[in-house]
Amino acid sequence: MTTPLTRVLVTGGAGFIGSHYVRTLLGPSGPGHVEVTVLDRLTYAGNPANLAAVRGHPRFAFVRGDIRDADLVDKLVSEHDQIVHFAAESHVDRSILGAVEFVRTNVLGTQTLLDAALRHRIAGFVHISTDEVYGSIDAGSWTEDAPLRPNSPYAASKASSDLIALSYHRTHGLDVRVTRCSNNYGPHHFPEKVVPLFITRLLDGGRVPLYGDGSHVRDWLHVDDHVRAVELVRTRGRAGEIYHVGGGTELTNRELTSLLLRACGADWSRVDHVADRKGHDRRYSVDWTKIRDELGYRPATDFATGLAETVAWYAANRSWWQPLLAKAAL
Repeated sequence: MTTPLTRVLVTGGAGFIGSHYVRTLLGPSGPGHVEVTVLDRLTYAGNPANLAAVRGHPRFAFVRGDIRDADLVDKLVSEHDQIVHFAAESHVDRSILGAVEFVRTNVLGTQTLLDAALRHRIAGFVHISTDEVYGSIDAGSWTEDAPLRPNSPYAASKASSDLIALSYHRTHGLDVRVTRCSNNYGPHHFPEKVVPLFITRLLDGGRVPLYGDGSHVRDWLHVDDHVRAVELVRTRGRAGEIYHVGGGTELTNRELTSLLLRACGADWSRVDHVADRKGHDRRYSVDWTKIRDELGYRPATDFATGLAETVAWYAANRSWWQPLLAKAAL
Protein backbone atom coordinates (compact mmCIF):
# COMPACT_ATOMS: atom_id res chain seq x y z
CA MET A 1 0.00 0.00 0.00
CA THR A 2 1.39 3.40 -1.02
CA THR A 3 1.67 6.02 1.72
CA PRO A 4 -0.12 9.22 0.63
CA LEU A 5 2.02 12.31 0.23
CA THR A 6 2.06 14.89 3.01
CA ARG A 7 2.44 18.41 1.69
CA VAL A 8 4.58 20.49 4.06
CA LEU A 9 5.04 24.25 3.80
CA VAL A 10 8.38 25.24 5.37
CA THR A 11 8.72 28.96 6.08
CA GLY A 12 12.25 30.35 6.28
CA GLY A 13 13.49 27.27 4.50
CA ALA A 14 16.46 29.03 2.90
CA GLY A 15 17.93 29.95 6.27
CA PHE A 16 20.38 27.98 8.40
CA ILE A 17 18.08 25.61 10.32
CA GLY A 18 15.18 25.63 7.86
CA SER A 19 17.34 24.63 4.90
CA HIS A 20 18.95 21.85 6.93
CA TYR A 21 15.47 20.58 7.76
CA VAL A 22 14.45 20.64 4.10
CA ARG A 23 17.61 18.87 2.95
CA THR A 24 17.01 16.23 5.64
CA LEU A 25 13.35 15.69 4.73
CA LEU A 26 14.18 15.22 1.06
CA GLY A 27 17.45 13.38 1.60
CA PRO A 28 18.12 9.64 1.54
CA SER A 29 17.12 9.23 5.20
CA GLY A 30 13.96 11.31 4.83
CA PRO A 31 10.43 9.89 5.10
CA GLY A 32 9.98 9.57 1.32
CA HIS A 33 6.31 10.56 1.29
CA VAL A 34 6.68 14.30 1.87
CA GLU A 35 6.36 17.15 -0.61
CA VAL A 36 8.09 20.35 0.52
CA THR A 37 7.45 23.93 -0.48
CA VAL A 38 9.81 26.54 0.92
CA LEU A 39 8.48 30.05 1.45
CA ASP A 40 11.33 32.50 2.06
CA ARG A 41 11.72 36.25 1.56
CA LEU A 42 15.47 35.82 0.99
CA THR A 43 16.51 38.56 3.37
CA TYR A 44 20.23 38.90 4.08
CA ALA A 45 20.23 35.62 6.07
CA GLY A 46 18.32 33.58 3.49
CA ASN A 47 20.56 31.98 0.89
CA PRO A 48 19.34 30.07 -2.18
CA ALA A 49 22.67 28.20 -2.17
CA ASN A 50 21.51 26.44 1.01
CA LEU A 51 18.92 24.62 -1.08
CA ALA A 52 21.16 23.68 -4.01
CA ALA A 53 21.17 20.01 -2.98
CA VAL A 54 17.38 19.71 -3.38
CA ARG A 55 16.67 22.23 -6.14
CA GLY A 56 16.06 19.53 -8.75
CA HIS A 57 14.14 17.22 -6.43
CA PRO A 58 10.71 16.23 -7.83
CA ARG A 59 9.02 16.85 -4.46
CA PHE A 60 10.53 20.29 -3.86
CA ALA A 61 9.26 23.76 -4.74
CA PHE A 62 10.47 27.23 -3.82
CA VAL A 63 8.42 30.40 -3.50
CA ARG A 64 10.05 33.74 -2.81
CA GLY A 65 7.70 35.73 -0.63
CA ASP A 66 6.89 37.26 2.73
CA ILE A 67 4.97 35.53 5.53
CA ARG A 68 3.23 38.89 6.07
CA ASP A 69 1.73 38.76 2.57
CA ALA A 70 -1.77 37.53 3.48
CA ASP A 71 -2.88 36.71 -0.07
CA LEU A 72 0.24 34.70 -0.90
CA VAL A 73 0.18 32.92 2.45
CA ASP A 74 -3.50 32.04 2.06
CA LYS A 75 -2.92 30.52 -1.38
CA LEU A 76 0.07 28.46 -0.25
CA VAL A 77 -1.52 27.26 2.97
CA SER A 78 -4.62 26.12 1.05
CA GLU A 79 -2.36 23.79 -0.97
CA HIS A 80 -0.60 22.15 2.00
CA ASP A 81 -1.36 19.79 4.85
CA GLN A 82 1.15 21.02 7.45
CA ILE A 83 3.31 24.05 8.22
CA VAL A 84 6.75 24.04 9.84
CA HIS A 85 7.45 27.66 10.72
CA PHE A 86 11.13 28.62 10.93
CA ALA A 87 10.90 32.11 9.38
CA ALA A 88 12.04 34.80 11.82
CA GLU A 89 14.31 37.74 12.33
CA SER A 90 16.72 36.18 14.81
CA HIS A 91 19.83 38.22 15.59
CA VAL A 92 19.77 39.80 19.06
CA ASP A 93 22.21 42.60 18.23
CA ARG A 94 20.10 43.68 15.26
CA SER A 95 16.97 43.71 17.44
CA ILE A 96 18.71 46.03 19.91
CA LEU A 97 19.56 48.44 17.10
CA GLY A 98 16.00 48.35 15.75
CA ALA A 99 13.05 46.15 16.76
CA VAL A 100 10.52 47.07 14.08
CA GLU A 101 11.28 44.23 11.66
CA PHE A 102 11.37 41.74 14.52
CA VAL A 103 7.84 42.62 15.60
CA ARG A 104 6.52 42.78 12.05
CA THR A 105 8.01 39.46 10.95
CA ASN A 106 8.01 37.39 14.11
CA VAL A 107 4.65 38.51 15.52
CA LEU A 108 2.53 39.75 12.61
CA GLY A 109 4.00 37.21 10.20
CA THR A 110 3.20 34.35 12.54
CA GLN A 111 -0.36 35.63 13.02
CA THR A 112 -0.81 35.81 9.24
CA LEU A 113 0.23 32.16 8.93
CA LEU A 114 -2.01 31.11 11.81
CA ASP A 115 -5.03 32.87 10.34
CA ALA A 116 -4.53 31.03 7.05
CA ALA A 117 -3.94 27.73 8.86
CA LEU A 118 -7.21 28.20 10.72
CA ARG A 119 -9.20 29.04 7.59
CA HIS A 120 -7.93 25.95 5.81
CA ARG A 121 -7.87 23.69 8.90
CA ILE A 122 -4.23 22.72 8.48
CA ALA A 123 -3.49 19.31 10.03
CA GLY A 124 -0.41 20.51 11.93
CA PHE A 125 1.49 23.74 12.65
CA VAL A 126 4.97 23.36 14.17
CA HIS A 127 6.22 26.70 15.50
CA ILE A 128 10.00 26.90 15.99
CA SER A 129 11.06 29.06 18.93
CA THR A 130 14.01 29.60 21.26
CA ASP A 131 15.15 29.23 24.86
CA GLU A 132 15.73 33.01 24.90
CA VAL A 133 12.03 33.58 25.62
CA TYR A 134 12.69 32.63 29.27
CA GLY A 135 15.33 35.27 29.96
CA SER A 136 18.20 34.16 32.20
CA ILE A 137 18.42 31.35 34.75
CA ASP A 138 21.12 31.24 37.43
CA ALA A 139 20.93 27.49 38.16
CA GLY A 140 18.99 24.47 37.02
CA SER A 141 16.99 24.29 33.78
CA TRP A 142 13.67 25.62 32.58
CA THR A 143 10.81 23.19 32.08
CA GLU A 144 8.16 23.86 29.47
CA ASP A 145 5.79 25.47 32.00
CA ALA A 146 8.32 28.11 33.13
CA PRO A 147 7.15 31.74 32.84
CA LEU A 148 8.36 33.78 29.87
CA ARG A 149 10.64 36.69 30.82
CA PRO A 150 12.39 37.80 27.60
CA ASN A 151 15.07 40.47 27.92
CA SER A 152 15.82 41.47 24.30
CA PRO A 153 13.45 42.75 21.61
CA TYR A 154 14.22 39.59 19.62
CA ALA A 155 13.30 37.30 22.52
CA ALA A 156 10.19 39.35 23.28
CA SER A 157 9.02 39.05 19.67
CA LYS A 158 9.53 35.28 19.78
CA ALA A 159 7.72 34.98 23.12
CA SER A 160 4.83 36.95 21.64
CA SER A 161 4.66 34.69 18.61
CA ASP A 162 4.72 31.59 20.85
CA LEU A 163 1.77 32.87 22.85
CA ILE A 164 -0.20 33.78 19.75
CA ALA A 165 0.45 30.35 18.25
CA LEU A 166 -0.61 28.50 21.40
CA SER A 167 -3.72 30.70 21.69
CA TYR A 168 -4.91 29.41 18.31
CA HIS A 169 -4.82 25.91 19.74
CA ARG A 170 -6.59 26.82 22.95
CA THR A 171 -9.18 29.09 21.33
CA HIS A 172 -9.78 27.39 18.00
CA GLY A 173 -8.48 23.84 18.46
CA LEU A 174 -5.80 24.29 15.78
CA ASP A 175 -3.08 21.64 16.01
CA VAL A 176 -0.14 23.82 17.10
CA ARG A 177 3.11 22.41 18.50
CA VAL A 178 5.93 24.64 19.76
CA THR A 179 9.62 23.78 20.01
CA ARG A 180 12.13 25.85 22.00
CA CYS A 181 15.76 25.06 21.30
CA SER A 182 19.14 26.01 22.73
CA ASN A 183 21.96 27.60 20.69
CA ASN A 184 22.50 25.94 17.30
CA TYR A 185 25.74 25.42 15.41
CA GLY A 186 26.77 23.63 12.23
CA PRO A 187 27.41 24.23 8.50
CA HIS A 188 25.53 26.83 6.41
CA HIS A 189 25.18 29.15 9.43
CA PHE A 190 25.13 32.81 8.40
CA PRO A 191 28.34 34.46 9.69
CA GLU A 192 26.83 36.83 12.23
CA LYS A 193 26.17 34.37 15.08
CA VAL A 194 29.07 33.61 17.40
CA VAL A 195 30.29 30.24 16.06
CA PRO A 196 30.36 31.09 12.32
CA LEU A 197 31.45 34.65 13.06
CA PHE A 198 34.48 33.47 15.02
CA ILE A 199 35.36 30.71 12.56
CA THR A 200 35.21 32.91 9.47
CA ARG A 201 37.14 35.76 11.07
CA LEU A 202 39.81 33.45 12.46
CA LEU A 203 40.20 31.61 9.15
CA ASP A 204 40.71 34.99 7.48
CA GLY A 205 43.35 36.02 10.01
CA GLY A 206 41.05 38.50 11.72
CA ARG A 207 40.06 39.27 15.28
CA VAL A 208 37.05 38.19 17.33
CA PRO A 209 35.07 39.94 20.11
CA LEU A 210 34.36 38.52 23.57
CA TYR A 211 31.53 40.27 25.41
CA GLY A 212 32.13 41.32 29.02
CA ASP A 213 33.90 38.78 31.18
CA GLY A 214 32.97 35.87 28.90
CA SER A 215 31.14 34.01 31.65
CA HIS A 216 27.77 33.87 29.89
CA VAL A 217 26.67 30.23 29.55
CA ARG A 218 24.93 28.60 26.59
CA ASP A 219 23.92 25.04 25.78
CA TRP A 220 25.09 24.01 22.30
CA LEU A 221 22.91 22.00 19.93
CA HIS A 222 24.09 20.67 16.57
CA VAL A 223 21.69 21.47 13.75
CA ASP A 224 21.47 17.74 12.87
CA ASP A 225 20.04 17.03 16.32
CA HIS A 226 17.70 20.01 16.15
CA VAL A 227 16.09 19.00 12.86
CA ARG A 228 15.67 15.41 14.08
CA ALA A 229 13.80 16.80 17.07
CA VAL A 230 11.61 19.00 14.88
CA GLU A 231 10.70 16.01 12.74
CA LEU A 232 9.80 14.00 15.83
CA VAL A 233 7.52 16.81 16.96
CA ARG A 234 5.94 17.12 13.49
CA THR A 235 5.22 13.42 13.19
CA ARG A 236 4.64 12.32 16.78
CA GLY A 237 4.18 15.38 18.97
CA ARG A 238 0.94 16.34 20.70
CA ALA A 239 -1.24 19.30 19.79
CA GLY A 240 -0.97 22.26 22.13
CA GLU A 241 2.33 21.11 23.63
CA ILE A 242 5.74 22.77 24.00
CA TYR A 243 8.90 20.70 23.56
CA HIS A 244 12.37 21.75 24.64
CA VAL A 245 15.31 20.71 22.44
CA GLY A 246 18.72 20.76 24.11
CA GLY A 247 22.18 19.77 22.99
CA GLY A 248 23.68 18.68 26.30
CA THR A 249 26.89 20.78 26.14
CA GLU A 250 26.97 23.84 28.40
CA LEU A 251 29.92 26.19 27.89
CA THR A 252 30.79 29.69 28.95
CA ASN A 253 31.51 32.01 26.06
CA ARG A 254 35.11 32.08 27.22
CA GLU A 255 35.31 28.28 27.05
CA LEU A 256 33.72 28.31 23.59
CA THR A 257 36.18 30.97 22.44
CA SER A 258 39.09 28.84 23.63
CA LEU A 259 37.81 25.82 21.69
CA LEU A 260 37.29 27.88 18.53
CA LEU A 261 40.74 29.44 18.77
CA ARG A 262 42.34 26.02 19.07
CA ALA A 263 40.26 24.57 16.22
CA CYS A 264 41.28 27.44 13.92
CA GLY A 265 44.96 27.42 14.90
CA ALA A 266 44.78 30.80 16.66
CA ASP A 267 45.51 32.10 20.17
CA TRP A 268 44.15 34.66 22.62
CA SER A 269 46.10 37.50 21.01
CA ARG A 270 43.35 37.51 18.36
CA VAL A 271 40.56 38.24 20.91
CA ASP A 272 39.21 41.71 21.65
CA HIS A 273 37.50 42.09 25.03
CA VAL A 274 34.53 44.38 24.42
CA ALA A 275 31.80 45.96 26.55
CA ASP A 276 28.94 43.63 27.37
CA ARG A 277 25.84 43.68 25.20
CA LYS A 278 22.71 45.43 26.53
CA GLY A 279 20.39 43.00 28.33
CA HIS A 280 22.84 40.14 27.84
CA ASP A 281 21.36 37.04 29.53
CA ARG A 282 23.84 35.24 31.75
CA ARG A 283 22.74 31.65 31.27
CA TYR A 284 20.24 29.62 29.28
CA SER A 285 19.39 26.00 30.05
CA VAL A 286 16.37 23.97 28.96
CA ASP A 287 15.24 20.68 30.48
CA TRP A 288 14.55 18.34 27.52
CA THR A 289 13.21 15.42 29.60
CA LYS A 290 9.77 15.73 28.02
CA ILE A 291 10.86 15.27 24.39
CA ARG A 292 13.20 12.47 25.50
CA ASP A 293 10.50 10.55 27.35
CA GLU A 294 7.61 11.18 24.95
CA LEU A 295 9.33 11.12 21.56
CA GLY A 296 12.67 9.39 22.15
CA TYR A 297 14.86 12.38 21.36
CA ARG A 298 18.48 12.46 22.46
CA PRO A 299 21.29 14.61 21.04
CA ALA A 300 23.55 12.34 19.01
CA THR A 301 26.35 14.70 17.96
CA ASP A 302 29.38 14.88 20.22
CA PHE A 303 30.28 18.56 20.56
CA ALA A 304 34.01 18.14 19.90
CA THR A 305 33.28 16.18 16.73
CA GLY A 306 30.53 18.52 15.62
CA LEU A 307 32.66 21.62 16.15
CA ALA A 308 35.63 20.12 14.27
CA GLU A 309 33.37 19.19 11.36
CA THR A 310 31.85 22.67 11.35
CA VAL A 311 35.26 24.36 11.21
CA ALA A 312 36.31 21.98 8.43
CA TRP A 313 33.16 22.83 6.46
CA TYR A 314 33.83 26.57 6.63
CA ALA A 315 37.47 26.03 5.68
CA ALA A 316 36.38 24.04 2.61
CA ASN A 317 33.50 26.34 1.59
CA ARG A 318 34.91 29.86 1.43
CA SER A 319 32.95 30.44 -1.76
CA TRP A 320 29.76 30.08 0.29
CA TRP A 321 30.55 32.45 3.16
CA GLN A 322 32.98 35.04 1.83
CA PRO A 323 30.34 36.81 -0.31
CA LEU A 324 28.13 37.04 2.80
CA LEU A 325 30.59 38.93 5.01
CA ALA A 326 29.45 42.36 3.87
CA LYS A 327 25.83 41.44 4.64
CA ALA A 328 26.84 40.26 8.11
CA ALA A 329 28.42 43.59 9.10
CA LEU A 330 26.38 45.44 11.71
